[in-house]
Amino acid sequence: MPVHPNVQAVQDALDAAGARRTDGSPSRVRTLPSAVHTAVAAAAALGVEVGQIANSLIFDADGAPLLVLTSGAHRANTARLAEVAGVTVVRRAAPDFVRRHTGQVIGGVAPVHPTVEGTQMRTLIDKALFEYDEVWAAGGIPQAVFPITPDELRRLTTGDLTDVT
Repeated sequence: MPVHPNVQAVQDALDAAGARRTDGSPSRVRTLPSAVHTAVAAAAALGVEVGQIANSLIFDADGAPLLVLTSGAHRANTARLAEVAGVTVVRRAAPDFVRRHTGQVIGGVAPVHPTVEGTQMRTLIDKALFEYDEVWAAGGIPQAVFPITPDELRRLTTGDLTDVT
């Protein structure tokens, strides 16, 4: 079965960066039988805690995209995010904004390759993800996910750690 181009792009980014799992093996994108649009659904499909799901949320931060990686157990506080990002307003991005800036749809946005004009998108990472040895992130489409350590996720995204709640 052919691999979706978004999934291949995510796997290529993981391979190029040498992304690793907790056991030191390479991080590989896994395609689930059906889409997992929520952290609860993803956790159930993977047999992990909901907090181990690294939600990739795109926000509109004064017109610029902001990638926020939150624990599936948390909801992002947009006022807090605006303060941390140093902008006036952070709001949930519309689906067309997300697709325009990532080439992906909401529910499948991967954290490892979103760029803005060729540079890594500004990224904030929920400190709560570091409570786990391994977390799972979206792999480019809503039914694709990949395992990675929080340290590797931070390295690949160059994200800033923060409390997102």
